[in-house]
Amino acid sequence: MAGESPSEPAGPSGADAGFAAIGYLLGGMAVWGGAGWLVDRWLNLPNVGLLIGLIGGTAAGVYLTVKKLGA
Repeated sequence: MAGESPSEPAGPSGADAGFAAIGYLLGGMAVWGGAGWLVDRWLNLPNVGLLIGLIGGTAAGVYLTVKKLGA
């Protein structure tokens, strides 16, 4: 009919879920990797805290992605 706009999808799109998952993963890696890097600088360690922070941040990002976006 004339004058009607196409209907918008009611729920979030797949792109929204994808961007949220990428945000959780990158955010976790950045925050916990940065915290580990700061601990390395504070204690004069050879990037051990950075590695642990990156692994922990990735695990936290995967957990949040499954919890928020999983079925």
